[in-house]
Amino acid sequence: MISYILTWIVTRFVWLLPLPLPPRLVKIGNPGRSSPVLVTCNWRLTVRELSYRLRREDLYLLVANSRGINVWCAAAGGHFTHHDVISIIKTSGIENLVDHRTLVLPQLAATGIDPVYIKKKIGWKAVWGPVSARDIPGFLAAGKEATDRMRRVEFGLGRRMSVALGWAAQLSIPASLVFVFVNREAILPLNVLIFGMSCALFMAFPLYERFLGRPSRGWGTIAFGFEQGGVQLVLWGLYTAGVVIPAGIIGGETVLFFFHWILAGLVVTLFLTFDLAGSTPVYKSVEHEERSFTVVLNVEICRGTGICTEVCPRGCFDLDRVRRKIVFARPDDCEQCAACIVQCPFDALSFISDRGERILPETTRTYKLNLMGKRQVRAS
Repeated sequence: MISYILTWIVTRFVWLLPLPLPPRLVKIGNPGRSSPVLVTCNWRLTVRELSYRLRREDLYLLVANSRGINVWCAAAGGHFTHHDVISIIKTSGIENLVDHRTLVLPQLAATGIDPVYIKKKIGWKAVWGPVSARDIPGFLAAGKEATDRMRRVEFGLGRRMSVALGWAAQLSIPASLVFVFVNREAILPLNVLIFGMSCALFMAFPLYERFLGRPSRGWGTIAFGFEQGGVQLVLWGLYTAGVVIPAGIIGGETVLFFFHWILAGLVVTLFLTFDLAGSTPVYKSVEHEERSFTVVLNVEICRGTGICTEVCPRGCFDLDRVRRKIVFARPDDCEQCAACIVQCPFDALSFISDRGERILPETTRTYKLNLMGKRQVRAS
């Protein structure tokens, strides 16, 4: 547990950097020849969390090379693919340790890993595990069956606090270093401002969440997402009216005090809300070209395999077992991760723009998103 907590703390300060562990086989508990085989990425925090949360299980954990990036980002960016899964299976010696040939893959890797390819190449069957590590024991106890709740990504209180501390730490370090040479007395109140603003921003997320779903681009700098209701300006206004002005009046401060701290509040707010939608796990970055595209279902060619219901992290699809067709029941919840498109064996799902432009499913499978949201990375 101590290793997990220390790694969690360290990752708050290197939020945007890869933090890899060597690809390897990890034995958890006392696994035998029929024990489950799970696959994960080699982001250090993920491995530490899995080792902690699965400490009462007996299983094998294959840590595949995702270039030190977390599962979802690595898979969506073409850095965690079926080739990496095959590589760790063939090099880890797992085939000599178990009698079965079944893998449990992380669900959020569905944007980049093709289980059919793995089966065809090395004969291992893959099933999709739950989204969260905490649900894996329940998933295994239920015979590798996930509930609808286990399939869904949520931006709950704990995760929002984690993101808030991560963004705050990224800003506090360089800001503090600058103020060492500018105004040392302001370092403490500046960090109170940074961490307080970040926590307020992400704790209040449910209050303004609906404004982040707008697909169109409006006025202002795109990266700051002003078209999404001006959330950052509202926050800045509240900070100015509720903190700076009362503090200045009570303390009898000068005009310069008001100017400095109102300006500091604006800079901190803009940094923390930079690409606000992309900072959450439930909305696509505003910089992504495909943000205005929607996922469409061609019911005529759908065979009702139900795979999309297993990989969708937002629970957008229902399976009509009578008609053996998929129902796109909750399209407004879709965050365009493309997992359903990548996994559909009949190409019944694809991206389409409001101008009728269609991205072929094969293109979505082959080319992944770079950091600027452009589909230019060839999955290898």
